[in-house]
Amino acid sequence: MRLKASHIFILAVFGVLVVYFVAMSLLGGDSAPAETPKAADQPPQVQVTVTPEVIRPYVVTLRGRTEAARSVVVRAETSGVVASTPAREGAFVQKGAVLCRLSVDARQAALDQARAALRSRELQRRASASLAEKGYRSETQVLQDQANLDAAAAAVRQAEIALEQVNIRAPFAGVFDNRDAEVGTYLSPGQPCGTLIELNPILIVGNVPETQAGRIRSGEPATATLVSGETLSGQVRFVGREADPQTRTYRLEVVASNPQQAVRSGLSADVRITTASGPAHLVPPSAMVLDAEGRQGVRHVGPGDVVVFTPVQVTEESAEGVWVRGLTGEARVITVGQSYVDQGQKVRVALAR
Repeated sequence: MRLKASHIFILAVFGVLVVYFVAMSLLGGDSAPAETPKAADQPPQVQVTVTPEVIRPYVVTLRGRTEAARSVVVRAETSGVVASTPAREGAFVQKGAVLCRLSVDARQAALDQARAALRSRELQRRASASLAEKGYRSETQVLQDQANLDAAAAAVRQAEIALEQVNIRAPFAGVFDNRDAEVGTYLSPGQPCGTLIELNPILIVGNVPETQAGRIRSGEPATATLVSGETLSGQVRFVGREADPQTRTYRLEVVASNPQQAVRSGLSADVRITTASGPAHLVPPSAMVLDAEGRQGVRHVGPGDVVVFTPVQVTEESAEGVWVRGLTGEARVITVGQSYVDQGQKVRVALAR
């Protein structure tokens, strides 16, 4: 059988390749293949953003709530049946307004009797003085009559107080927020008539972390944004000295004016307190990392393109980024690759776009 020309050509090419590889194996079998030169080792590349140091007021932000400046449960000082409740629940009342009035019972009669006894003692004292001038009454008897007169005057005052105590009055101007006694209720001494709250001024209270409590001073300006969007301006009135044992935070009170008493007690609020000014840097939130000790900070590139970790404290959060303190001067903060480099490691630097 005769082979075709195409088959002959394929067999010839195959034979040439076989001969070539056999010859190469015989000629170069004892020599090692040349090593490919390795590229020089290069440090990792990171992206940085350059943030300057600026002087700006430090702002402490916290979550709080509105609270009445004073809240008192007004209680009965004497016993009796509630005869009337002149104050309307939820209404504003002036200091001294009657919130609940008890029945007078025999208190008026006791006062009349005490006044009659006082008049009798007064006449007896005058007679004693007149007789003493004529020598018919001793000085001791005059002093005794004077003591009886003073006791009668004290009894009148006591009866007047007992009669006045049927009127349970507001100790200060405020809102009669809740009435606990209705007409016909029998109140013993100490039982409540109702609750009175003072809403002007109003307090905004919150809890300050122990890391920021030392920066806040009484009198510093503060603003509170309520859930309704309304903003109150005031100043710090009180910063606690003893921490809550559970949360390790300190109570803070901001006092603000509320002349119309439109702001209620118990509303949630975002509080911003402006403290002393100082150096700060604006960094992206993603640049914040934790070191091996759990400290919050940023990794930035120092002299010689070496990675440096610096602990920082957040002073304010904004739409542009996070304002922190702890860095010094102009800083090249690592924004890409900060999680893959360590303190003291040399890196290649590229500016973030």
